[in-house]
Amino acid sequence: MSAAGGEIAALPGDPPGGRRAVLVWGLGVAVYFVAITYRTSLGVAGLDAAERFDINASALSTFSILQLLVYAGMQIPVGLMVDRLGTRKVLTLGALLFTLGQTGFAFSHSYGMALASRALLGCGDAMTFISVLRLGARWFPARRGPLIAQVAALCGMAGNLISTLVLAQLLHHFGWTRTFAGSAVGGALVVSLAVLFLRDHPKGHEPPPAARGGGRGFVRRQIADAWREPGTRLGMWVHFTGQFPALVFLLLWGMPFLVEAQGLSRATASELLTLVVLSSMVIGLVYGQIIARHHAARTPLALGTVAATALSWAAVLSWPRGHAPLWLLITLCVVLGACGPASMIGFDFARPANPPERIGTASGIVNMGGFIASMTTLLAIGVLLDVTGDDYRAAFASIFVLQALGTVQILRLRGRAHRRERERVVASRVEAVHVPV
Repeated sequence: MSAAGGEIAALPGDPPGGRRAVLVWGLGVAVYFVAITYRTSLGVAGLDAAERFDINASALSTFSILQLLVYAGMQIPVGLMVDRLGTRKVLTLGALLFTLGQTGFAFSHSYGMALASRALLGCGDAMTFISVLRLGARWFPARRGPLIAQVAALCGMAGNLISTLVLAQLLHHFGWTRTFAGSAVGGALVVSLAVLFLRDHPKGHEPPPAARGGGRGFVRRQIADAWREPGTRLGMWVHFTGQFPALVFLLLWGMPFLVEAQGLSRATASELLTLVVLSSMVIGLVYGQIIARHHAARTPLALGTVAATALSWAAVLSWPRGHAPLWLLITLCVVLGACGPASMIGFDFARPANPPERIGTASGIVNMGGFIASMTTLLAIGVLLDVTGDDYRAAFASIFVLQALGTVQILRLRGRAHRRERERVVASRVEAVHVPV
């Protein structure tokens, strides 16, 4: 069936997959897992960081904003690096940088040093997910793309689970320096494994020489060609609209909101953050299976998730008696678990819109979307909390503004992207018919 309407068709020259593909791709996912653990570690340490560095809400949000600013700004350069240098080099460099950043954060005693460490961590983190997507595209058949991407994201969410369950307990028992320094050992391990065992592609499936990039104007052409595709732009807005409500909640503001605004204990708040992660892991598998079988479900799933998230937040923030009941907060956290899987749908619009040699660049453009939205919301919430005297209702209402913007763009681009995708499917079938056997 067509890629636009049903199952994803097999393509000539698809990599075979198999056990070796799982092992190599699994190593890349392990690097991503550690990166997510480091990225989200501040989510359970936000109140501790405010006390350690004696900072207010705006300054606390600057940690995550700077980290995401570096991350978002690196996406297109990283995509270009992956397309030109290959996955192994970029992923290994990323692992080295985020390990150094986590180590520096462990020994930071000043706000400035801690900021620099989070920026370095963000730089390394930025090199992981696009590399893992490219690794999956090089080692597995195209029809497995949606499921492989969702499983990679699921494993990343498991890293978030480590933050909410393990790091929170370690912080309580061992303190700041020993907890963060001890966690840096995981980064050193994956750096070593990547150097020894990671490979860009299976033997016999090397990219053609012309696809390796180079020459004058290569960077400009790659970016312009990827952006010209409506599927790339639609993917970016899907990622923009889908990801940020959950990421903002998990990365920094979930714990303060649940403890200070909703009156929960830290233990209960940690359990709810864990629920977001568990929900995301389950929903990610479901979304991956649905999209792999019914590609036409991509837009309804993305828009349905955005609508459910907006309704859940509206119910919590408008609850008339101050603290929302626990069942409603549980519902919110379950729905927030769908945000990550919904944002991953953006890559399923960009992947068929671009040839293999441009996937890294296109994925970088898509990945910028959610992190730009997250960075904007993190800043807005921090500023609004300071301006309004910690009015969490007013601060979290900023979520609706970005959701509305993203939804308008998705509706504007979806028809154009679907028509272009159908054209590419027809063209690839005609080309396959005329290829000599």
